[in-house]
Amino acid sequence: MVTVNGQFPGPRIVAREGDRLLIEVINNANTNITIHWHGIRQLQTGWADGPSYVTQCPIQVGQRYVYNYTIVNQRGTLLWHAHFSWLRASVYGPIIILPKRGIPYPFAKPHKEIPIIFGEWFNADPETIISQALQTGGGPKVSDAYTINGLPGPLYNCSAKDTFKIKVEAGKTYLLRLINAALNDDLFFSIANHTLIVVETDAVYVKPFEIETILITPGQTTNVLLKTKPHFPGATFLMAARPYATGLGTFDNSTVAGLLEYELPTNMSHLKSSTQKVPVFKPALPALNDTLFAAKYSSRLRSLASAQYPANVPRRVDKRFFFTTGLGTNPCPKNQTCQGPNGTKFAASINNISFSLPSTALLQSHFYGQSNGVYISDFPAKPIIPFNYTSTTPTNNTMVVNGNKVVTLPFNATVELVLQDTSILGAESHPLHLHGFNFFVVGQGFGNYDPVMDPPKFNLQDPVEKNTVGVPSGGWIAMRFQADNPGVWLMHCHYEAHMNWGLRMAWVVLDGKLPNQQLPAPPGDLPKC
Repeated sequence: MVTVNGQFPGPRIVAREGDRLLIEVINNANTNITIHWHGIRQLQTGWADGPSYVTQCPIQVGQRYVYNYTIVNQRGTLLWHAHFSWLRASVYGPIIILPKRGIPYPFAKPHKEIPIIFGEWFNADPETIISQALQTGGGPKVSDAYTINGLPGPLYNCSAKDTFKIKVEAGKTYLLRLINAALNDDLFFSIANHTLIVVETDAVYVKPFEIETILITPGQTTNVLLKTKPHFPGATFLMAARPYATGLGTFDNSTVAGLLEYELPTNMSHLKSSTQKVPVFKPALPALNDTLFAAKYSSRLRSLASAQYPANVPRRVDKRFFFTTGLGTNPCPKNQTCQGPNGTKFAASINNISFSLPSTALLQSHFYGQSNGVYISDFPAKPIIPFNYTSTTPTNNTMVVNGNKVVTLPFNATVELVLQDTSILGAESHPLHLHGFNFFVVGQGFGNYDPVMDPPKFNLQDPVEKNTVGVPSGGWIAMRFQADNPGVWLMHCHYEAHMNWGLRMAWVVLDGKLPNQQLPAPPGDLPKC
């Protein structure tokens, strides 16, 4: 098991908006590695973004690399994680960005702040699991448990002592910084008999709203306020998370739990022994495939859109794209038995192109003008062959095209991108993460996107601002962003299995004319392939 500084989850990074971070990563593992600072904009610091073979070659065994970047106009909760193979299963941790000194939260100051990071636990080696899956072409083995801050909790066999606990005082407000670092599953989360107030997602403040259960995809973060009850001395409540699953494949159908324990006031400490008999209250979570809940929850997220925190949605659009996302197949190699559909190998694609990483980093190739043989700038702006994307009738052709194709954008271009789920091998939600940018989710819906009827309904006033968004199962989302960050930026499904199968692509953003619009030369210690 690979860990950082011997910790699982890894160390907590706490910084302030405007801070410059220097983080030295020394690879003492027996495999190559990179670290991605998920959600950090990396303005003019693309060399520090971290995805292997995209912005850097991996840090080889025994080597080191210093990630050097500044946090610009961001505050809130993010995460860091490995971005090489399945090392993210154990190599991850929270990033907490505090506001600049003297600038308060746009909500009441909490009594205490508590990071809660969800993960997955595998009894087998995750690297072996994905290696075998890619060789056989079938779906990888699912995890054996989910975890909260590294602990599986009392609902798994023999794990009662390995339970994350929060001790709270009655009548106080707590800020819970929720992070989904799981490899392959969206998660519902709730605390029995308590209401949560959502105040932030993906390190962007939102209009507060109350809800009993939240949904969080891999790579997403959500800050919630928890107001404790005034009259529950000594009571214990279960906080639980379990998957939201939409695909036809297998998944870990289990529940991870922690405990919310109310402390006894000093003048009631003599009652401690009797309170041990108080029952533990359990939350009611939505059904495993409750797609309607998922859609309603995501539609409630709205940017704060205040004078201090405006929603700068691009109104003028320079480039429009329509991308399909979904699963497909690759032919089985000769003299090999494959375990995918009808004897094929599972694949995944965007606009039917399954992206396989090159043997050298895309950003280096772009910076030095040596892209020939590494990538081609002809990624299609829309599907080459349109079809009924969400039809329930099975298609005869599930094959994808393999290639290293990218989209090239001029500096500062405004982009509108529609992401459409496909049902080729069954409709399924896909959490899409865009590196290097935040984007505004201006529209969403079920069925096939209608380019005539749907755009007039877009929200351009206060849409939620994200870095990771769930494309609805059997539906679509529309996003807008401004390409104001030169470099090469990966966009991919944050289900690790889908990314390994090729559900990823890259945007190349060209330099602008001014010095602060150009990507600097790479650092001297940038790893070599």
